Parts: sequence; structure tokens; C-alpha cells
Amino acid sequence: MIIVTGATGVLNGATVEHLLKRIPSSRIAASVRDPRRAQHLADQGVRVRQGAYDDPDSLRESFAGAEQVLLVSSSDITANVVAQHRTAIDAAVEAGAERVLYTSAHGTGFDTPYPPLAIHAATEQHLASSGIAWTALRNGFYGDLNQLLGPWRETGTIAKPADGPFSWVDRRDAGEAAAAILTDESPLDGPVNLTLPKPVTLADFASAASKLTGRRIERIVVGDEEWVAGEISNGVPEQAARFALSMFQATRSGHFSESDPALVRLLEREPRSIAQQLADHMLA
Repeated sequence: MIIVTGATGVLNGATVEHLLKRIPSSRIAASVRDPRRAQHLADQGVRVRQGAYDDPDSLRESFAGAEQVLLVSSSDITANVVAQHRTAIDAAVEAGAERVLYTSAHGTGFDTPYPPLAIHAATEQHLASSGIAWTALRNGFYGDLNQLLGPWRETGTIAKPADGPFSWVDRRDAGEAAAAILTDESPLDGPVNLTLPKPVTLADFASAASKLTGRRIERIVVGDEEWVAGEISNGVPEQAARFALSMFQATRSGHFSESDPALVRLLEREPRSIAQQLADHMLA
């Protein structure tokens, strides 16, 4: 049985959607905080179990019978996230799972300006020492394009700090790739980089937005401290603004400049381009 955590979210929800196309629903289970939010999965024959990263007993029960467990990285900013991940990994081992897969991030490492990458590195370190077979799905960046680009449709500009090359992947593609890995007869061990075939920059987003809208969208580089001050004046806490700034700093220091063909190979097609993602975002 394959057990998926975070199955009510966009990323692992897409994974379950694609698993249902590949294997019988009786071989899929979802471990979720609130089973009521997973009724749509239960209606499709997926076994829904209650489990939370801060409750080891619930995790062991929800992982019972697992051959593989897919762990989504915690988004609880108030928690010790590395400890939560360790708890989940240990619970999967104790439940007898044969493999743990974890949604990590491209560029993971301890020597980076971007704090989440050290969290992922510590989690992968624990996986490596757990004694269980493991796979780290090192996804490119994904998420809310409004946060990445700002109000470009209103202003005609993408005004952000200096950036460098990075991958921005569609969560639907990342979820589909995870499903392919989970159902492959030849398991992938260790880190797997899931990136665009070629990295992009915010200037590329501006160019794609210009073509989509038929008007010029300009990429404006804002100084780091000027940008942080502007975020604070818009009501963003300084700590949150500097956290976001660290992502731009990491891109321009080359932490995300490498690409990998693994995503194309797993999807058996090109992943959604930033132009396609922008077009979908504009229609949403």
C-alpha cells in the first residue's frame, strides 16, 4: 500500500489524483490531519486515516500496512519542522514501511542563504541514517505566483530584488512525477532533482507576461533594503520580508542554476512552462 500525507493539499493531492490513474484505489491511503477534508478521496475508494506530525501514535496507526510512505514537508511555521519530519520518518520505519519518499527542494544543502534548504538537508540526513530505503523529491520552486511576481497586472512591472536562474515548476507536474516514482518498478534512491529543463529568471516571467497580455510588462530590479522597507510599509513583518529576500539572494548566488532531465523523463513530456503556468493563473 502507498500512504500519502498532505493529500488534501495541492501538491500531494495531485499525486493521489495520478496514483488513481495508475493503480487500484485499494492500494492507496491518505494520512491527513482532518479526515473530513478528504471525503472526496474516500468517495473514490482511498482509505483515509487521521495522522499528524506532532502525534507519533496517530502516525504509526495511519502508516500501518504501508509499503511506501510519501511525506510532505511540514508548513507549520510555529513548529520545530525538522523534529516533525524526524517523527514522521521514525513512525514510518516503526510501522514497517519499506521506503519513505519526502518532498524536498532543489538546491537543498546547509550552505545556503535560504533557510528552508537547511531544513530539507537535515531531513534528508535523517532519512539516510534511518536504515530504510528513501527518495528525496527535490522539487523546483512552486506556489503562489502573486507572491513571486507581485501585482504585475495592475502595475505593469515585476518589481523585485535582483534574482538569478531558478526552476518554477507546476505542482500538478511535481505531483504527477511523484506518482510515477511511487509506481515505478525500478525505485529511485536518494535525491531526485525535479526541475524545468532550463532555469528561468524574473525577466523571463516578464517576457512571458508581455506576450500573454499584449502589453509591455517591465522587470524592475529593486535594491534589497529598499524592497524590504517597501514590504514593511505594506504591512509585511520585517522577519517575513527578510525571509522572502533570502530566496532572491539564493537564486543570484547560483544555488538553483542547475537543471535536470528527470522531470521530463518521468512525465514523458515537457513540464508546463512558465508561460503555461501564467496563463492558467490568469484564468483562475
